[in-house]
Formats: sequence, structure tokens, C-alpha cells
Amino acid sequence: MTPEELLAARDRLVPDVVAGGLRVLFCGINPGLMSAATGHHFARPGNRFWPVLHLSGFTPRQLKPCGAGRAPVLRSGHHQRGGQGERSGDEVSDEEFREGGRLLTAKVELLRPKWLAVVGITAYRTAFGEKKAVVGPQERTIGGTRIWALPNPSGLNAHWTAQTMAEEYARLRAASHDDGREPEAAR
Repeated sequence: MTPEELLAARDRLVPDVVAGGLRVLFCGINPGLMSAATGHHFARPGNRFWPVLHLSGFTPRQLKPCGAGRAPVLRSGHHQRGGQGERSGDEVSDEEFREGGRLLTAKVELLRPKWLAVVGITAYRTAFGEKKAVVGPQERTIGGTRIWALPNPSGLNAHWTAQTMAEEYARLRAASHDDGREPEAAR
């Protein structure tokens, strides 16, 4: 895509990929311009979300952003805070994060997934006012939904490798399958 095409996608909405009965609802910080331009979550080529999801065992093969529609079959879904394309998370104010947290809470109350996975610890801290939160399961719940803060898979997050992220995502995967059975799609 050209820079002009990407900029034209600014503020374009990226639709959620959700359904009832989800084990995990993944919520990203903000859809980037590539996601807004294509209409697919985590679409930027350098974003490690899809490779990490596969490495962690959430998916039987590495999905492409355009394959995210298959996510409800795997009992996971995708939502982006605000849903509008932006250049980077730096463009999101603290108040926008807090409003995103309120809107996300309402969505979780409606969908009632087993787990909400907030992709980005800084986003979680700001959106939910949990300044000392660390990556991993959180004390906070939304109704019966547990929350797990995950590292941001953006290529800009150099603190985490794809492998160390996959290990953390795998911990969430194991917790989301605590009934001891493998999900049908992962067999």
C-alpha cells in the first residue's frame, strides 16, 4: 500500500471478530493504519500477533490477518480499543484508553468470554487504572470473565521476543483450557 492509501484509512473502523461462547477475547491497543486499510486485525507485516498465537498453540497453523474470521471457530475473538485506525498507540490519550476500558467492559459483560486478553500491559494499566499491573493473570474480573494482560506483539516492543511472548500466550492458553481437554481445532 502507498503512504497515501494508509493515511486515507485513518479513523476507518476495523470490525470485531467475536461470537458468544469464547474462551478468550483478545483486545489490542489500537488498530494501525494497515489494519484499518485492510479491515483485518494485527495486519502490519511486522506485527508478531499471528506468529505468536500459533507458536503458543492457540492455532493449529499460523493464520494470516485475513484468516481471523476463523477465530470464533477456535473459540477466540478479536477486538481493538476504539476500533479506528491510527498511526501508533502514542496517538491515544489516557482518557481515550479509559473510555476504551469502559466500552470494553460493556462488550465483555455482553459476550461473557472465559478470559479477556488485553494485548499490551501499558494499555491495560491505563484503561483499567491498574498502575502496578504486570503481565499475566489479573485480580480484576468483569463479571465471571478473568483478565490476562499480555505483552504487545508490535515489532516496536523489543523487550519481548516472539518466543518469550509465545510462552506467555501459552500460559493463557493453558488457563483457558483448564477443563483438561484440548480444543477441537488444535488437535
